[in-house]
Amino acid sequence: MKRTTLSLIAVATALAAVTGVASLTAPDGGAAPAPQATTRLPVERTSLLCPVPSRSEVAETTYTSYTPLAAGKGRTTETGGTGGKAVRAELKPAAAGTTPGAAPAKNPKAPKGPATVTKPGAPVTAEADGATAPALTGTANGTLAPGWTVQQTTVTPAGGARGLLGTACTAPDTDFWFPAASTAKQRQDYVHLTNPDDSAAVADIELYGPNGLLKSQITEGIPVPAHSSVPVLLPTLTGDPAQQDVTVHVTTRSGRVGAVIGSADDKLGSDWLPASADPSATAVLPGIPADATSVRLVAYAPGDDDADLKIQLVTPTGAIVPASAASLHVKSGMTAAVDMKDLMRGEPGSLRLSPSDPKKATPVVAALQVVRGKGEAQEVAFIPAAAPIEGRATVADNRAKGSTLSLTAPGAAAEVLITASAGSQGGTPVTKKLTLKAGTTTTLPAPVPEGLKGGYALTVEHVSGGPVHASRMLELPRDGIPMFTVQTFNDDRSSVEVPAARQNLSVLDD
Repeated sequence: MKRTTLSLIAVATALAAVTGVASLTAPDGGAAPAPQATTRLPVERTSLLCPVPSRSEVAETTYTSYTPLAAGKGRTTETGGTGGKAVRAELKPAAAGTTPGAAPAKNPKAPKGPATVTKPGAPVTAEADGATAPALTGTANGTLAPGWTVQQTTVTPAGGARGLLGTACTAPDTDFWFPAASTAKQRQDYVHLTNPDDSAAVADIELYGPNGLLKSQITEGIPVPAHSSVPVLLPTLTGDPAQQDVTVHVTTRSGRVGAVIGSADDKLGSDWLPASADPSATAVLPGIPADATSVRLVAYAPGDDDADLKIQLVTPTGAIVPASAASLHVKSGMTAAVDMKDLMRGEPGSLRLSPSDPKKATPVVAALQVVRGKGEAQEVAFIPAAAPIEGRATVADNRAKGSTLSLTAPGAAAEVLITASAGSQGGTPVTKKLTLKAGTTTTLPAPVPEGLKGGYALTVEHVSGGPVHASRMLELPRDGIPMFTVQTFNDDRSSVEVPAARQNLSVLDD
């Protein structure tokens, strides 16, 4: 008998044996065994992207890099596996890309000082001055990956980009929404696209004004070379007249990018505009300061239906309907905006948007432009809609003075754990538990580590109860100007669900 025939007989016998086992072990009717519960495990790699901090020669930028200790209701043990790799969280300069309307490229210089985190629980800082600081790409692995965050804070004391600019460096993605951008003459808004990968990415940028999609002058997409950053000036993307309120939609045809908008206003100063939370029928924009002199709400409905929104101001004592704007109608595919005069009346709060008709829930994206000060001493910041903190979230750069924490429980009461980390140059962490009343915003000076030296990180952990939305305001007044920036807390997604796997031979049984 030939070897081929013997092999075929052996294979057939093996298959018959396997099928027999499957028939004996499979449930009646051929149904597969019920899947086992998933397990949550710490992530082992995190990527972050920081934009070019400034085009001003007098800019002063601080980077604060931090990985919190393990989540888990106050636990202080470290988690995460290293897989035999060196444990580190490191930032590196990205190359400067070019595109029509891009800011002039200059010779990049890496930040001064330590840029690498080697253990959780203590932030490290780095500095960069002037207009030559590059965009940065970074990765963290092992025990430093879960919750790794980097805050980029820039002080520009004079010039057209004057102000305090703050942003959390973003994770790469393929889809971003930015309400509250502008192509107006007094504004200089740049979309910064940063590619962390080894292959080029191609991005599309669409602009939507009050009358819908603006005509695009770039139809082939914007190339973003590998390990590089490309800034794009918004007015150069369209031939349509200037618009005060624009919603920007960034997507990628190939690859992935980090995206954030740098905005500078001739009268109001400058700040970063981060992406809004994903489109949702309800939106919470947390942390409007009590002394805000101007609040402008911008919203966009990306779907096929119009959105009728009820506007509520969630205050320390409950939710109220603002006299200046009780509702907002947002047409499908169009940007809507409303100025909310005398909104705060000396009391801090958060804005909540919800469907006027609960039976007609249309997803929207939204952001606020917030101004403090008057006359020539005005300063601007942006607050995008923030998703609730499901597990844990961190804002890295806080100071001994001028950091204010805002926590909103728009529905049910909730309990959170707030941790002020050790300082970048010394100090002992401080943790406190806080109960938030239903339908209120709680605003308090950020807890400060004992014996603080340097900057520190704030971590908010959701313990129980309803959804919680949070933000941190940093104030660094200078020359009579109330310079400030607001960063929302975004869940750090430090763990992922891993399905339990086991051998299932029933798939071989017809």
